[in-house]
Amino acid sequence: MAKPSKLASMSVEALIKLRDDIGKVLSSKVSHLQSQLAALGEGGWMPGKKAVGRPRGSKMKRRKVAPKYLNPKNRSETWAGRGAMPRWMAAEIKAGKKREDFAIDKSTAKAKRGVAKKTRKRKTGSAKKRKTGSATRKTTPKPAPASSNSAAST
Repeated sequence: MAKPSKLASMSVEALIKLRDDIGKVLSSKVSHLQSQLAALGEGGWMPGKKAVGRPRGSKMKRRKVAPKYLNPKNRSETWAGRGAMPRWMAAEIKAGKKREDFAIDKSTAKAKRGVAKKTRKRKTGSAKKRKTGSATRKTTPKPAPASSNSAAST
């Protein structure tokens, strides 16, 4: 590549010729890359079409996670323990507190969640036993009914 000091000393005609040469080299590289893309297009990839296969991104993306830590000074500020540590917690830890001091008590969190979200009651095991008990019960063969002809003749 020409140094800037050499470019400044070149004549206008030489600079125009250099620009044209650069344009020719770039257009040849573009045509070469387009041919490579066309070869890929025959193999299944087409520009403008969506890629098929594994979806991009994480399954956990945009999924809400229950908070694990709470700012005691401002109870609306919580942290789930993911990503960068919030500034309020970093300042408190720098002051000498521990991360566990901000932990949300799991028993109260479950109690709050239990009020907001009702759980379905489970069926007792007796219904299950009844179903399995009848399947395992042995049946004795019933005697064949007496024919009606023999009873009428006596």
